[in-house]
Amino acid sequence: MQPPAEHELVDHTVANHTSTVSLTPERARKQGGARRKARKRAVDFMFEAEARDVDPVGIATERARMAVDDPSVAPVNEYTLTLVNGVAENLDRLDEVIAAHLHGWTLARLPAVDRAVLRVAVWELFHATDVPPVVAVDEAVELAKQLSTDDSPAFVNGVLGQVVLVAPQVRAAAAAVPVQQVPAQQQQHDADA
Repeated sequence: MQPPAEHELVDHTVANHTSTVSLTPERARKQGGARRKARKRAVDFMFEAEARDVDPVGIATERARMAVDDPSVAPVNEYTLTLVNGVAENLDRLDEVIAAHLHGWTLARLPAVDRAVLRVAVWELFHATDVPPVVAVDEAVELAKQLSTDDSPAFVNGVLGQVVLVAPQVRAAAAAVPVQQVPAQQQQHDADA
């Protein structure tokens, strides 16, 4: 991924205020580095939660609280919390999508770290509109290289290469506002009134 040109303007939302700032190549690299660390930490929390059979959101929230009170505990990036919460809220759907794109494997047979990496990447592909698909895939492959088996990067890339094809439709469907249907009883009540 090439960083934006020095003169390129980027909108940032901070505390419900949007501002436009110049994103220098240096700042783009720092932001990318922060997101990379946030992804790794999210994978770590999800891996730990699965190993301990506990809620990953609880682990991430607990660590964030601990970091406030104890300077020896690394702070938890806001994007890490976004990823962990997003994956936890959408876990069943993410797992269905991943399982549908596994050939000759089941989700349960995958190494736990690969499951965590795939869940983060698929969540980003479907929900993180500020993350280009190529970045989500590349970052997942890098995490697989760092954290998993020698075969995992190619495997993760292959699965995500298929998922990335359906991501635009999933995003479009999520963006569509469903029309609320009025129950027949309410329609009858309104007609009687």
